[in-house]
Amino acid sequence: QAQLVESGGGLVQAGGSLRLSCAASGGTFSTYPMAWFRLAPGKEREFVAAITRNGGFTAYADSVKGRFTISRDNEKKTVYLQMNGLKPEDTAVYYCAAAVTTTYYITSQERNYDIWGQGTQVTVSS
Repeated sequence: QAQLVESGGGLVQAGGSLRLSCAASGGTFSTYPMAWFRLAPGKEREFVAAITRNGGFTAYADSVKGRFTISRDNEKKTVYLQMNGLKPEDTAVYYCAAAVTTTYYITSQERNYDIWGQGTQVTVSS
């Protein structure tokens, strides 16, 4: 069973950047579509970005398109989320997730993700 551990969160001013990492252990990382989700206070968890098994295709929520970039390194068993132009509304706990059993190449649906990390807090001050 794979496990996921996020890192890289923190406090940043509006307009700043952060790079989140999600390291996998166990399992066969290169066979999983991966994604980032976030949970803000008082809101439901929402999709942020997803990437195919080989990293050849990505998908983004409209709210982060053009500012965030998802990537992966299958040799390092790590997925990244580069966040630029951060806004206060990006404040949330960010979770990475692995779709272990899905047949989709890429998916934004939370129900398709089987393994989740513990989350990392991102706070953007105005």
